[in-house]
Amino acid sequence: MSRMKPASTFLARLPRTIEPYLYLTPAAAFIGLVFIYPIIWILQSSLWQNNPDGTKGFGFTNYRLIFEDPVFYQVVANNGKLLFAVPIMTLLALFLAIVLFERVRGWMIYRGIVFMPYILAVPVVGTTFVYLLGLNGILNTLLRGLGLNGLAHDWIGSADWVIPSIAAVIIYREMGFGVVLFLARLMSLDKEILEAAEIDGANWWQKHAYITLPQMSAVIEFFVIVELITMLSWVFAYVYTMTGGGPGFASTVMEFYIWKHAFAYRSPGIASALAVVLLGVTTVLIVLQLRLRSKSLEETL
Repeated sequence: MSRMKPASTFLARLPRTIEPYLYLTPAAAFIGLVFIYPIIWILQSSLWQNNPDGTKGFGFTNYRLIFEDPVFYQVVANNGKLLFAVPIMTLLALFLAIVLFERVRGWMIYRGIVFMPYILAVPVVGTTFVYLLGLNGILNTLLRGLGLNGLAHDWIGSADWVIPSIAAVIIYREMGFGVVLFLARLMSLDKEILEAAEIDGANWWQKHAYITLPQMSAVIEFFVIVELITMLSWVFAYVYTMTGGGPGFASTVMEFYIWKHAFAYRSPGIASALAVVLLGVTTVLIVLQLRLRSKSLEETL
C-alpha cells in the first residue's frame, strides 16, 4: 500500500513563484466572498430597471430617480453638516491629549474616563441621549429648574437643532478614540526636543504649535480621514436610535435613506444606487488617506 505524500513534499515541488499564492488563497477567497461579491451584486442591482413592456433590463433609471429626488439632496446636506463636527472633534481631542501628556494629576484616570464612551455600543449612547435631550428630558428639566426656560429646546425633535445634537453625541463618543491615538503619538516623541524648546524660552503654545503638532501631522491626517468616513457611512445607529430620521427628513442621512428604500419602501434598485454613490464617496476618501500616508512616509524617508 502506497503512503500518501505529505503536503510539504507537494509544496516543495511547486515553483517558488506559485507557492506564496497558495498560502494567500484562503484569505483571498474569504475577502472575495465577503467584500468583492457583495460589491459586484450591488453594482448589478443598481442597474436593474423595469422596462415599459414589463420585462427587466439594465439601465441608469435608478440613478436618474435618486438625482431627481429633492430628499436625496437634503440627505446629502445632512451628511455635509455632520462633517463640520470633524474639525471640532479633532481640536478637542488634540487639546485633551496634550493636557494629559503634560501629566496632570490623575491623568491616567482622566484618560480612562475620556475613552470610556468609545467602548460603549452606539445604541446605548444614542438611547441615553434621548433621555437627556428630549423635550422633557433631563437637560431641559434642569434648565427650567434654573429658570433658563429660553435655553430649553426640543433638541432632537426640532429640525433646526437635531443635526447639531446628533453631531454633539458623535463628538462625545468618537473623541476618546482621537485622544488615545494622539496621546500614543505624543508619548513616542523625543522629549529632549521639547525640553530644549523650554530652555530656549518657548511658552506652552509655542512648544506645541511649532514642535509637537508638526510631528503629529500623519496621525492627525489619519484621524481626520477616518472620522470623515465615519460621518458619511457610520452614523446609521445614532440616527436610528435617536430620531428615526425625523422630524420629517431633517436628520435622515445616506445610510438611513438606503435602509429606508431597501426595507421600508421596498425599492432595492434605488437602495443599491444610493449605496453605490456612498461607496464612491468613501472610496475617494480612502484613496486620499492612502495618498497622504504614502506622501508622509516619503517625506520621513
